[in-house]
Amino acid sequence: TISRRASALTVQIGRRTSESPRHIVVDATGLKVYGAGEWHRRQHRVQRRRTWRKLHLAVDTRTHEVIAAELTAATVHDAEVFPALLEQIPADESIASMAADGAYDTRVCHQRLLDRQATALIPPRANAVAWPPRADGQTHPRTAILEYRQQHGDKAWKVHSGYHRRSLAETAMSRLKTRFGERLSHRRFDTQTTQAYARLAAMNIMTRLGMPDTVVAC
Repeated sequence: TISRRASALTVQIGRRTSESPRHIVVDATGLKVYGAGEWHRRQHRVQRRRTWRKLHLAVDTRTHEVIAAELTAATVHDAEVFPALLEQIPADESIASMAADGAYDTRVCHQRLLDRQATALIPPRANAVAWPPRADGQTHPRTAILEYRQQHGDKAWKVHSGYHRRSLAETAMSRLKTRFGERLSHRRFDTQTTQAYARLAAMNIMTRLGMPDTVVAC
């Protein structure tokens, strides 16, 4: 039934609202797409390039729920999807911080977080240089991170900033693949999106039911 309705079905990923500022972690993972000739390739060991989709997730570190998601082609860069993930979080919900890996170390990502008055926990790349001060004359937050890491080391910055919470995004991806598998069975992109979002909606329900009330209470 889901397969027949997938092209016209709109899935809402249910999540709890939050009155307190959210701490969010962002990451992406790959999901394999089985083509029509997958059985033939497995039977006869025919090598052929496989197709993947990339699922981008934003996870609330307090409730462990997925609060934003985007499914894209495997060739889409993580930083390109970041603004779309941020737009899925209502403007009236405050964001305290957002942690991501070095792939999101771009001017666009940092500016979007500044616009939301959120702290960017994004480690600068290995060859990073200081950025010019902001329009108000203050040191750019990314430059502050770079200077702190140069003085105290990368490990000290992760402990000081709470960057270690980013592992919760990987935990959410592991839960998703463990419960629903690592592949998408639909062939069309729109129905693949529906399938991925339906899994996330179900996983959020499971997460809420499995977490203590003291953790998910708003």
